[in-house]
Formats: sequence, C-alpha cells, structure tokens
Amino acid sequence: MKVDKRIGGENTISLIVGKRTLYLYSLFDTENPIELEFQQHYGNIVSYKWFGDGYILLGFALGYFIAISTHIKEVGRELFQVKNYKNSLNDIALCKRMGKVASCGDNIIKIHDLNSLQETSSLLTLPHESELDKIVWSDDGKLLAVSTINGSVNVYVLNVPMLTSVFGTKILVLSNLSEVNLYNFCGNKKKLIPMPIPLETEPSIIAVGPYHFITAINNKAWFYDLTKQPCSDTVPLLLRTKEYLSTITSVNINSEYASILFDGRIELHLIEQLEVEYKNREAISLPDANSISKITCQVLTTDFLIYGTDNGQIVFFHIEDWTVLTTYTHSVGISQIFSDPTGTKIVIIDLQSLGYFYNAVNGNFMSIPDWPSKTLGVVWDSSLLDKNVFIIFDENSIFPYIFQRFSINGPTIQKINEKFTLLSNQLPLLMYSGDIVLAANNGRLLTLPMNPSDESSTKQLERKDLEHTINRHLIFERFAVAFNLCYLLQSVNMWVKLAEEALKHLEVNIALLAYKELRNVAMVYSLEQITNIEDTNLLAGYCSMYLKDYSKAQKWFLNSHYPQASLQMQRDLLQWDHALELSKKLAPDQLPFISREYAHQLESIGNYSEAYILYDKGLTENVNENIEPQHVFICKCGTARTTIRCGNYKQGIIIANEVNNRELFIECANILASMKQYQEAAFFYEKAQVYDKAASTYIKIKNWKKVEELLPNITSNKIYSQYAKAKELEGKYKDSLKAYYMANDFDSVIRLELDYLNNPTAAVELAEETKSVEGFRMVARFFQRINDYFSTIKFLVMARDFEEAFELTKKQKMFTYYGDVLLNTLSLGGVRHDDFHKLALHFEHEKDYLLAGKYFFHARDYNKALDHLLRASKSTMNQSAAISLAIEAVASSNNQQLAARLIEFLLGETDGNPKDPKYLFQLYMARKQYKDATKSALIIANEEQINGNYKNARDILFNMYQELKINGISIPQDMYHTLMLLHSYILVRLHIRRGNHLLSARLLLRVAENISKFPTHIVPILTSTVIECYRADLKHSAYKYATSLIQNQNYRKQIDSKYLNKIESIIRKAPKNSTSANLNDDLVESVTSCPYCGTLFPEMETFCSGCKKNVPVCIVTGRHIVKDDITVCPECSFPAIRSEFLEILNTEEEKLCPMCHSSVDPSKLEKTSELAM
Repeated sequence: MKVDKRIGGENTISLIVGKRTLYLYSLFDTENPIELEFQQHYGNIVSYKWFGDGYILLGFALGYFIAISTHIKEVGRELFQVKNYKNSLNDIALCKRMGKVASCGDNIIKIHDLNSLQETSSLLTLPHESELDKIVWSDDGKLLAVSTINGSVNVYVLNVPMLTSVFGTKILVLSNLSEVNLYNFCGNKKKLIPMPIPLETEPSIIAVGPYHFITAINNKAWFYDLTKQPCSDTVPLLLRTKEYLSTITSVNINSEYASILFDGRIELHLIEQLEVEYKNREAISLPDANSISKITCQVLTTDFLIYGTDNGQIVFFHIEDWTVLTTYTHSVGISQIFSDPTGTKIVIIDLQSLGYFYNAVNGNFMSIPDWPSKTLGVVWDSSLLDKNVFIIFDENSIFPYIFQRFSINGPTIQKINEKFTLLSNQLPLLMYSGDIVLAANNGRLLTLPMNPSDESSTKQLERKDLEHTINRHLIFERFAVAFNLCYLLQSVNMWVKLAEEALKHLEVNIALLAYKELRNVAMVYSLEQITNIEDTNLLAGYCSMYLKDYSKAQKWFLNSHYPQASLQMQRDLLQWDHALELSKKLAPDQLPFISREYAHQLESIGNYSEAYILYDKGLTENVNENIEPQHVFICKCGTARTTIRCGNYKQGIIIANEVNNRELFIECANILASMKQYQEAAFFYEKAQVYDKAASTYIKIKNWKKVEELLPNITSNKIYSQYAKAKELEGKYKDSLKAYYMANDFDSVIRLELDYLNNPTAAVELAEETKSVEGFRMVARFFQRINDYFSTIKFLVMARDFEEAFELTKKQKMFTYYGDVLLNTLSLGGVRHDDFHKLALHFEHEKDYLLAGKYFFHARDYNKALDHLLRASKSTMNQSAAISLAIEAVASSNNQQLAARLIEFLLGETDGNPKDPKYLFQLYMARKQYKDATKSALIIANEEQINGNYKNARDILFNMYQELKINGISIPQDMYHTLMLLHSYILVRLHIRRGNHLLSARLLLRVAENISKFPTHIVPILTSTVIECYRADLKHSAYKYATSLIQNQNYRKQIDSKYLNKIESIIRKAPKNSTSANLNDDLVESVTSCPYCGTLFPEMETFCSGCKKNVPVCIVTGRHIVKDDITVCPECSFPAIRSEFLEILNTEEEKLCPMCHSSVDPSKLEKTSELAM
C-alpha cells in the first residue's frame, strides 16, 4: 500500500469480501482497515492485481476493467475505467516483466500496456469459442495461455525474438516463431507490404540476400531461393539444409555466396553449385589454419567479405580475386563491423566499446567523435545522394553522422547536431535518403523521416523555416537542393553561407553559382580559374585561401602536384619571409623578384639596411640573361634610395646618376632633404627640373646665386618672396621690386615704391588696381607725411580707417569732400552707416538741409532724410536735387507712410504748390508701381506732346515700355499706339533725308490723321504732308490737306511764305475727281501678309481684319512687320523688317537703332520667326 513515508517491503494484506468489497489491511495500522466498495453496475469482482507503486487493477463480472490508487490521500479513486467486454469479464493476468496486463471475456483477449492503460495494444479473438475462462502469462512474458469453458487451452506467442536482416533494399523480419516477413523497400514513401514466408522451424538467426535467404539454429542452416517456388505455391523454394561443425554465430549472404561464422572461423561458400567458371572458388575457410586469431564479426557485400578478429585485424577479402585484398590492424580487438553498400567504408566497434571509421580506398582510419557509450549498431544510407551519411543508435536514440570525404579540413567524421528518439523495442534496419526504416514488435516496420521537407513543399514554408531547411541541407551536403532553395529565398546571408559551405567542401561549381547571384565579380573570376583542377589537394588549397584560412591553404598546396601555388599565395599576402624560404626550394628563379618585392616592403616600413641587402640580392642572385630590364631598374633605384638612407650619400648619388631617372632624382632629393643634406638635395631637384623645390632648398643654405639662376623657371610665389626679401636686405631695391611683383606681393611693391624708390604715382596706381587695404593705408601715410590731406582722407577711407579719416576731416574742416569720398568708395565695401550718420549730424548742425538729408538717407535714417530734403526743396536752387534724393530715400525705405507724405508734397497738398509731374513719375518708377507710373508717363508724354517736345514724349513712353516689359507687365494699347505714332513722326526726317518721299508721305499721312495730338505744330505738319505727298505723286492726298490749310484762315496765316504759293498751285491744279476727295485715286498702297494669319492688307495698316489682331510696327519703316523678314534690335528688342534695318545700318554713318539710338552691329541682326511684340 502506498503511504506518505516510504517503507521497504510489502505492508498490506488485500482480500475480496462478498465479491463486492476490496478489503485492505495495513500491517502498520491494524486498527484502521480500509474497505473499498464499487458501483453496483460493475457487477462482482472477478479478479484483481497489484502493480506499480501501490496501484490495483480490478476486473468485474459485467465487463468493467478499472485501476485505482491506494495512496492515503487518493485511496479508492478510479484512475482508469473502461467496459472491456459486452457480456462478461472472467479473468485478468499481469506480466510485470513485459509491463502488460491481459484480460479475457466473451471470446476476446485484450492486452494493455501498464504505461498507457487507455489504449488496447493487442486484441485476440477466438471465433470458435463461446466464452473464455482463465488467462495466464509465462514467466518470460513471451507466451500467453487462455482456457475456455469447453475445456480447451490456447497458447499464444506474444513476444517474438526480434530477428532481422537487410541486404540492399530487401528487409527480412521474423514475424512469429515459424514465419518471416519479406519487404522490398522502394524509396518512394509508399507503405511497405510484407510477404509472409513460413519456415521449417523456429530460427535463432536469419539472413537475406538479393535472391536468397537463410535461417539457422544451432549448427544447422536452411537455404531458400526467393526466385523459385515449388509447384504453384508462392512460398520460396527450400534449396537445401546444411550442418556445420559448431553453433552458428552469424550468417551473411550476397547474390552468390554465404558466409557462416562459427567457432571463431568463417566458411565462405557458394549458395548453389553453379557453372564451371567458379572452380576453385566454391568455398574457403578463413582465417587460414596457421592463424591464432578468432573472427568476432563479419559483413558480406557484393564484392567483399569483411571480418574483424579478436586481435584487432580488419580483413577485406575480395571475392572476385578470391584473395585477401587489404588488412588493417587495430590496437584492440574488433567487436562489430558495419559496412556501407559498396564495402569500401566501414564503422567498427572494438572490444572497448569505442567506434572508429575506416576507408579501405585510402586507408584513412579515424575515431568517431561523441561516440555513444551504449551503442547497439550503425546503419549507412543506401542512396547515392547521401552515401556518406550514417546513423549510430542505442536503445533510446539515433545520432546522425556524415563522412566528409572532401573538405578543406581533409576527410573527417562530423556529428550532426540532432537526435531522434526511439520508442521501446524499435530497431533501425535501413536508411534511404534520410528515411529510417524501423523494426517493431511482431515483424511490423515503421518509417522515421530524418530529412528536411522535400523541395515540393518548401514553397509553403515561412522564411524562417526555409532558412532552417537550407541549413539542414547544407549539413547533409545537399548543395544542389540548397541552391534551389536559396534561389527561392533570395537572402544575401544565405547565399553567402551557401557559397562558403560549398567552398569548404570543394563544391566549386555550386560556390561559383552562388557568387554569381551575389554579383561578386572577383570571386566569380577566381573560381572560374580553378573549376577544372583535378588535384584535390590543390583544389582544397585554393578553397582554403579564398576562405582566408591561409595555414590550411599552405598545407594543401605543399601536398599538391603544384606546390608553387603556396609561393604565389605568400607573395600575394606579402608574407615575404615565408615566400623567400619557399622560393629557395620550389622556384629558385623567382628569388630575385621576391627579394625585390620584400625589399620594397621593408623600405616602406623604414628597415633600410635589410632592404638594401635584398635589393642587392635582386641584382646578383640567380640573375640570368633573360632578366627583365624593368626588374634591374627597380632594384637599382631601391639600392640608390636605401644606400642614401643608410648614410652612404656619396655611393647613393653615384648609383642614382648611373640610373639617370627623373623620378629617382626626386625621390633621392626628398630623402636627402629629410636628412638635411640640402646641397645634394638641391642638386637632385635641379636635375629633375623641379625648380621650385631646388630654389627653396638653395635658399635654406643661402645660395642666392643658384636661386637667381633658377628664377626664370620658378612658379612659386613663396620663393620669389624669399628672394625679394634677401635682395631688399642687400639694398638692391629694383631687383627686390621685380621679385615682389613675381611673387604677387603687391603690398611690398607699394612699400618699396613709397619708402625707397619715391614713386608715389606707381604706388597709388597699384593700390587702386589691387584694391589692397594695406596698400591704401601705406599710401595714406605717405600723403599724410607730405600734408596732402585730400589724398590722405581719400586713402584712409579706402583703407577703411574711417575713424582716423573722420578725425582728420574735422580737423581740416573738409566735410563735403569726406562725404564725396564716402559715396565714391561705396563699391569697395566696408563703409558703415555710422560714418554717414556722423556726417549727416554735422550738416544738420550747419543747417545744410540738402547734404544733411542726403547723408541721413545713406545712413538709412529715412524719416530724418525726408524731413531735411523737403526743407531743402523750398530753395529753388536745390529743389530738383532735393526732390530726386527724397524719391530715392522713400523708394529705399519701402515705407508707405513716407511715400504718402512725399506724394502729398509733390501734388502740392502741403504747400499749395504742385511740383513737376515728372517727379511723381520718378517716384512711381523707383517704387516699382508700374501701373501708376504708366499713367504718369502718359500724362507727362501728353504734356510734352502738347508742348511740341515729340522726341521727349517718345523717349518717356519708350523707357516706360521697357520697364513694363522687363517686369512682365502687359503693355497698354493706347500707350503703344501713342509711342508708335510719335515714332512715325520722328522717322519722317530720316526717310526725307534718304530721299524716300513715298515712305515719308505715308508716315506723315498717319500723323495727319491724328493731327489733334500735335496741336503746337498743326500747320507745319500739314504743310510737310502736302509737300511730301505731292513729291510722292499722292496728288489726291496733297490736294486734300492743301485745301484744309487754305480754307482755315488761322492755318493760312501760319503757312510759311515759301510754301504758300506751292500749296495754292496744288489747289489750282486740282486732280480729276478731286471734288469727291477720293484718296483711293492715289497710288495704290502695297499689301503684305499678316504675320499671324497670312491675310494680305496694306503695309501701313497695323490692324489685321482677318485675325482681328494688332500687328507690331517696324521701328525702321513704320510699316507692319512680315513673317519671313523679322528681326529685333539686339539692344531694345523692338521688331523690325530685317532687310530695311540692314539697309539703314549699311548706308548711314551712325549705325544706330531708330528707336533706342543704341549702336547696332549689323552682323548681330538675326532673322527670327518669333514675334517680338
């Protein structure tokens, strides 16, 4: 019974009372027995059994089967309950050795595992019996006997010995005492279907081959042929039986032979007697009679019989040659041997239970790492893809391993960091592509997958799981599969890992593909060079080198057929000590070149003495006639440099002169200069034509003569300056002056001109040219010394010594001049507002309001500036200047209140005296109020026009037009028409002078039609119109305007007397139809096309009736422009007819634009298709 405190031995008496109650009587608590009653529907208690740590199983008559605990805290609690039988349960039997319990009832036997009572592990039905009575186990648990109410007894074998055998893909398993199951593993994950084969007797050993199988017990063996069946039966044919001299220990067979181990010896013989070709190869007994060793284990493959002995020998017997092929002797006796399918690789277990790997091809023998202490066996993978994978198993676990035949670490056995759990009584038999076939009880087979997911299912995996799958494939060296998965994943890290793992295992082609995906051009190029290498050692060397494991690379290279690769690697790694040692053994002809390269490295780190020795070796050691001239040149240059570095200047200079190379001269010069050997350094700089450095070095030793010789070749200002200072100290000022000029040290030039050469004019000119502040200061000091205060103040301001300049101004009372100087030097910068403010305060004190306002404006005190300037404008003499300055001040202030105040003043609202409108126009223009300025411009132009100042009016409108255009403001049409009308009048004089009376007449007709806009000169304009029309044979037009002059008495009185008779004559000789005043009777006006729409209309018209647009006017002729002959003035951008403009420019003395009066180069008049207006 289970109690809280553990007590050894049995302590409870149990009995059934009245078939309903279980009575528990504790020997340690006799006063308190426990009575357990159960539910009525269970029926009577038939039987009960104690098991485990205080648990009881009970069977009830009505078929119920329950388990209870006797622990004091849970006594009587049902842990498990099931109705096992429909009608009745008659008995239960417990087998503690097997951990099973059996019950019988009705005609059924049910068996449960004590560890999982909820599941029925086995069920046996007796169909010919009506009811079972009693059941009992044998002591070993292998047999189970059951009696029936009819008096019969049935005995069942429940624990068959696990006998198995595997050859290739064939599996043979003992399913019961007289039957085996044969399976054929296909590797396609289909369920394995057994083929049952009855046996002659219960075997203790079984073995299967490709075509036969053997069973054996004691010293007798039965041979069966799987390819033949007697009669129509499907049972394999029993070929024969054979008895041996002693009890058989183990049996192996292949397609032809059977190897039988008994009494420490093997008898290898044919399974069947075949043709004559097997003569002398029918049978053999191993080892030979003289051997004292005993065979302990054996394996038979297609080609080899492999056996191990108690003294550690591992023998490979080649069946084809019928002889021992190779023998390996281990230090300890051999216990078991496990071979791969080919028989070339084996795993052994010695008598110390340690595991080792042996490769018969190359004799590699190595211990297996992390060998399990209780190993039961080893299974090799039978697939070609995973032929180097094997598993080691004990009772509970499977441990996978892989043999890495090719890697940068050499042949190794690697344990895979995974472990698979085995259930009870499971035995690994076969492995194929990672799938492990396990044998279970009763001949059943199970499959345990060890592989990662197959490729078809990887597309469904998450990214993290896919990375894990790739890592597993890399562990199993399935690089092609891993590559495809990496392509699916597209992870840079996984590509890198794949490439590196492939290189570690010498899979160069896979690594090459991976590096192509990584766009690693350098690695791709390098690997392409080694893809065809067949020497494994050489290939391993390159792979180790690319993985930066240089020590391994060195080892592999030296063991390859091309050990020179190690030399090349050491050279590339700049490991010159190793390279020199290797070169002596492997490539003596490379010693000069390696010495040279090593010397260069030593020289770069300052080991000059060693570098000199190696450069010298490069010239003397193993040098032949075919040595490259470049090599000799480099070694000589190095010898020269290191000789000088070692202090042997004379010898180094001799060698450098022999080489006669400019670059070497520079190098030697730099070295000599660093060692303060300036004379020699300068000499080499000069020879190398590095004149600046040569001169600088000569200066250090004060060799001015050599410096002077080099001056024509000097470009460094510093050297010229040093030379100039030296000459100045010698008193040679003109030479010094020239040198200072070459050094661009103009301040020193100014100083010399003033202090020593007494040439202030040149000094002033240079100071103004260079705008040197220090130069201006020196000039100011000079003029101050000679009492030239005007020049002193000017140059002090230019030197930005404003305080000193103002003090001198006050002292000499030269305020007006000081102000002019300040304004004139604004462009030089540095002038401060405070300087103007001081000046303004002075003039304010002096009540000079114009100058006070002017300087307050420049001091940016706009309120005071406007106050003083408006006061100054009351003076007629200062009015214009004061108002103009006020306009500038207001525009600069951007202050609306000041602007309004000035406008009121200009309009006369403050003093009742309106000012000239031009000032208002100037104000608007200064403040960029272009619309208001346009209105003012039209008013002013109109006044000028009324007063007869047509050119002034035209210029005002032209300037306004340009301002509007620059600022992107549209041009008012009335402004443009007025401008063109005034311009047409001004063009008349040009064309009269050129004798083009027709064009002059047409222009005057345009003006005459708008004669009201020219009130001051109506009569002269009409008179000119009459005269020019008459000259141009426009008689109707001449008659019309002559009549208007004569009929108006006021006009007639104003006609110039010299034209009066002519005009009266024109009236007297009136043209035909003159009474109708039909001007169309004049010469027909030429028509040209509209540049916009192409419509033809008179050339002097400016409005196109076709497209209803105003057409731009030619500034040369006054006609409208035509599309195919357009140009613009390069200065004012007004359009013109190009051919007419060119004619004017080519025939007039002054090549001026008729509109802006700017000089125009005819070659710049380019034809354009763009309309400028």
